[in-house]
Amino acid sequence: KVDPAGHFLPFKGTASGAKEQEATNFLEKRVESIPEYSFDETVRTAIVCLGNVLGSDFRGSEIEVAAVQGVQGKFRSLAEEEIEGHLNAIADEND
Repeated sequence: KVDPAGHFLPFKGTASGAKEQEATNFLEKRVESIPEYSFDETVRTAIVCLGNVLGSDFRGSEIEVAAVQGVQGKFRSLAEEEIEGHLNAIADEND
């Protein structure tokens, strides 16, 4: 994060928006294990966080997911089919 004075601090997970505090609290409970997460686990944690904060379930067509990955920081948006795959994996984990 960056503050107005120009100081910067590393972070492992953050949120912004109307329910920022609820999302930040959700992520803080998982902050110790986040560095060991695979890409898929990270995406699923973000989706679960969003669902938990908003109190609803999603379909792949209802949300957009994007990630910055790798040393070079390549940004990419996930396709609807990829999001559906993550949603199905989340549902399987909850069963």
